[in-house]
Amino acid sequence: MKIKGKIALVTGGAKRIGNEIALGLASKGAHVVITYLHSKKEAQVTVKKLKRYGVKAHAIQADQSRAHDVNRVFREVMARFKRLDILVNSAANYLKTPFTELTENDFNRSVDTNLKGPYLYAITFGKEMLKRRSGKIIHIGDWGIFRPYNDYLPYFVSKGGVATLTKALAKALAPFVQVNAILPGPMMLPEGTSARERQAIIRETPLKRIGSPRDIAAAVEFLIEGSDFITGALLPVDGGRSIQ
Repeated sequence: MKIKGKIALVTGGAKRIGNEIALGLASKGAHVVITYLHSKKEAQVTVKKLKRYGVKAHAIQADQSRAHDVNRVFREVMARFKRLDILVNSAANYLKTPFTELTENDFNRSVDTNLKGPYLYAITFGKEMLKRRSGKIIHIGDWGIFRPYNDYLPYFVSKGGVATLTKALAKALAPFVQVNAILPGPMMLPEGTSARERQAIIRETPLKRIGSPRDIAAAVEFLIEGSDFITGALLPVDGGRSIQ
C-alpha cells in the first residue's frame, strides 16, 4: 500500500510518538485525522503542521475507553473521508503503580486506555476495512512485554494484551487487512530520569544509544509501504534491548 492519498487515523497524534507518526504520514501525502483526550492546544498546532504538507487534517477529542466516543470518531471520519485506509493505535497512558499500592482502579485505568481503546478502534474500523477488502492496522506496544520491570504491572498487562490483540485481529481480518504491532524500546525516558539512569539504560542497549520517535514513525511507514506480506508481527524497535 502506498501512503500517498490514503486516509489515516492516528490516535494520540497530538503529542510524543503519535505526533511524529502523524507528521511522517502527512509528509508522505496521507490525509491525517488525529485524536486527543486533553491536549486540545497541541492538537490544534499539530493540525496546522499537518496541513503544511498540502494534505487534509483534522483533530477529534475522544476518550478511547468509551465505545460511544470511538463510534463518534468513526462517524466523523466516514462523514469527512468516506473511508479509512490506515489506523495507528498510538494513544496510551504510562502509569507508575508500585505493587504494594496497587488498586482495582490502577488496573482499570491502564487496561481501559491501553487495551480496550485499541480494541474498540480496531474492531470498529476493521469491520469497515474488511468490507472494502483493504486496510492496515498498526498498534504501538512496548518491548517490555518480554521483560517487564517493576512498578508498572497493570501497564504491562495491558500492553501484553495488545500483542495478543494484534495476532488475533491479523487472523480475523486476513487476507485483506494487515495487522501488526511495533514495540518501542528506550527513547522518550520518563521525566526525572537521572543522568546515571540514562547511562545505565544505554549500557544495557546493544546499539548503545537512546532511540527517537522518528524510529517508530519510520517503522510505521515501513509496515504500510514496505510490504503487504507482513501480518500478526510484533516488531521490536528497541536498539536490541529485548535480546540483551
